[in-house]
Formats: sequence, C-alpha cells, structure tokens
Amino acid sequence: MNAADNTPKRSALDAQDIGAHLHPYTNLATHEDVGPLMITRGDGIHVIDEQGRKYIEGMSALWCSSLGFSHPRLVQAGIDALKTLPYYHTFNHRSNPAVAQLADKLIQLAPAPMAKVFFANSGSEANDTAIKIIWYYHNAIGKPAKKKILSRQRGYHGVTVAAASLTGLPANHQDFDLPIARIGHVECPHHYRYANPGESEADFATRLADALEQRILQEGPETVAAFIAEPVMGAGGVIVPPETYFEKIQAVLRKYEVLMVADEVICGFGRTGQMFGSHTFGIQPDILTCAKALSSGYVPISAVMVAPKIYEAMAANSGKIGTFGHGYTYSGHPVAAAVALETLKVYEDEQILAHVNQLSPIFQSRLRGYLDRAYVGEARGVGLIGAIELVADKATRQPFDPALKLGYRLAQYAQEEGLIVRAMGDAVALCPPLIITEAEMAEMFARLDRSLDKLQATLP
Repeated sequence: MNAADNTPKRSALDAQDIGAHLHPYTNLATHEDVGPLMITRGDGIHVIDEQGRKYIEGMSALWCSSLGFSHPRLVQAGIDALKTLPYYHTFNHRSNPAVAQLADKLIQLAPAPMAKVFFANSGSEANDTAIKIIWYYHNAIGKPAKKKILSRQRGYHGVTVAAASLTGLPANHQDFDLPIARIGHVECPHHYRYANPGESEADFATRLADALEQRILQEGPETVAAFIAEPVMGAGGVIVPPETYFEKIQAVLRKYEVLMVADEVICGFGRTGQMFGSHTFGIQPDILTCAKALSSGYVPISAVMVAPKIYEAMAANSGKIGTFGHGYTYSGHPVAAAVALETLKVYEDEQILAHVNQLSPIFQSRLRGYLDRAYVGEARGVGLIGAIELVADKATRQPFDPALKLGYRLAQYAQEEGLIVRAMGDAVALCPPLIITEAEMAEMFARLDRSLDKLQATLP
C-alpha cells in the first residue's frame, strides 16, 4: 500500500494492462481503478495469479477449459503441429491432415445426420457464419423472402454484428445500434421466472411453443428462415429448458419449414453428460455450431455443421456463382485443428462422459442444497453446469434491488476464497473443468459455502 493514498501498489504488468489493454465485457471506467486479476499460470482445475495465489477455476474460464489448464497431450499436440505445419489456409481446395480428420470425426459425433463441417475461430464467428449460410441456402432454393431468424430473450450467441443481434441480452445491443433487421426474439424458457402461477413445466412449454407459432404466423411463414437456441442457455443465467420444450418447439418449426440451429458452443463435448446438449434434450438440428470445449479452449477454433439438404443446395449455388464466397484466413488452421482433434481423442480415451455422469449427481445435489438458504430462490443445472439465483423473497420470487449487485459481490467473495465463479445479474454460475475430481468438487463447494456465508452476513 502507498502510505499517501492507501491504494494498492500496482505491478508493472498491471500498469501495462490498465494503460494499454481494452478489455471485453468489462466496465472500462472501473477497470482503471480496479485493475486486472493477472493470471500467469494454469494447472489442472486451478489457475495462479502473479502473486502466486491459486484459484479453482469454477467456470472453466468462460465455459472453455473442459480438460483443465495443462493437459500434456494437448500441449504436445500443439507443439508437434507447430513444428510440422505452423500455418496454412483452406481456401481454393487447400487442406491439411488435421482439419480433414477433425471434420470427419465431428460428422461421426453429430447428434443428427450432417454432411459437412466449416471451421472458424470463435462461437461468434460460427453463429455469424450460420446466419450467412441460412440466407445463402434460402436464396439457393428459390425462397429469397425466407430470411428472418428468431432467437430467444436472454439467449447468447456471440458479439459480431449479426451474432450479437441474435443474442437476447440488452447490454449487447445498447448503444451498438443492434439488433439488425431480420432478427427477432421470442420468450425465454425460464420456468422459475416466467411461468404463470401453478403452471407446470409441460404446460409452460406448450404455451411457449404456441407463442412461437403465433410469432411465425405474425411474421409470415414464408419469411421465417430459422430458429436458434442453446440447449442450456449459458450467459443468460444457465437456464435449463422445461420438460417437453424442444419436442414442442421443433414440431412448430417442422410445420412451417423453419430450420433448427443448435448453438452448442457451451453445451458441446460432454458438459450436459452427453457429447452434445442436443443429445440430452432431443434436438435434431439442421445446423449445429460449436467452439470452446472443441479444443478445451487451448487454441481458438469453432465449427459449423450443416445437414445434407443444406449442403446440397450450397454446393449447387456455389457451382452457379463460381465459388462459396465465405471463409476466414484461419478457417481450419492446422495447429488449432490438431489440438481439437487430440481433444476429442482425450474425451474418448479418458472416458470423460462417464466421469461427468458419475460426478453430476453429486454436483447437482450440492447445488440444490443451497435452496436451504433463505435468499437462494432457485438452484438449476444439468451435468456439470449449474447456477443459483439470489432473491429477496423466496415466497414471491422477488429479486433484490439490482443496485445491490449481490451476484457480483458473491463472485468477489468467492475470489477471496480462491474460487472463480461468474455472476450474471443475481444468478451465479458454476461450470468446472470436466476433469474435476470428487475431492476437488468438495473443496469447490466448501469455498462457495464460505462465500455465501460472507454474503449472508451483509444482508439485512
């Protein structure tokens, strides 16, 4: 501390960060005073800051690091790829062994028949690409008016201009002049918050499916091209769909020939206990996007899978035009593809799905144990993802005054206890690396227990 002003002494790294780094998803004005949590190393489920403090990364670092932070096979795959072919592109018929093998493997793992895989660098780019493919496809099949895409309130699909328009969170639109035209939003499927009194999950799902149908009719079925959804809504608060929701939603989509797009960026590769969230919730997507755990977050890579009918129309249209005029410099980057391919092999070799299914009952039981606390209104989740929602009154589900920032405060108390969680309003999420052990999980919840005790001591 500086005696003169009682402010913490900044390291040279902190000063460089504050002075030069424009942070995403950060209060930029506050950052100048608060500064960064400077993470310098990672090991297993832990990350270590520049002071040597060790944290359980209870969010897998933005839902990404499914295999932890130092898996030797992923590290070696990256080293070997860098030595062999550090970069090449996939434009104009070029390819590399890793991307060809990765595409083939993803087709094998897909929850519905898929024809081809397109590679990008992030979930945002994957969803942006899906939008372009949807528009391209409908032009190709002679339906140029069928271009509108419906997303959901509180859904999260990225931050490019088009993907941020799909996202149904106000902060992603405010002062960015979003959403763009031809993208709309329907109701959020959060039973706890939006069901009518006494309405069952199945009845709530029926009502949402009926509302979707009415929206399609209002817009004109000949203009509605696609519906996009996360199997479990992540950044919107870890919202698990109500019973029968996707069954009823998909029936409406089929009735009006509206494409189903599954955003598996968070749920894909074991998070829900199956390879994809679409497996868990009976989704049969026409287009599937994935990222994050595709490489355990070790290198940037994402993918878009398209069904045969979509690819066939795309191929015919590109033949007419002369090319499929879309792609990224790093689409199918050989290093990223090699690490992703090894990641998929590790999931199989280390039986990660079986491990998740062994631990998920314990994880979900511990989460729901927080319902005993007076200010926890809901505990929800599936597999190894979940959240608790803080409320001022459990009986009425009355939320706390947002100005109190209780979710943010709980996340700060957790950080003090050596646990990283994520606050989304007053919902606080956990999404630990899939390799977490039962003992490590017990320690994670012990730290969250102490954090909740600290928060409770500040409540009226």
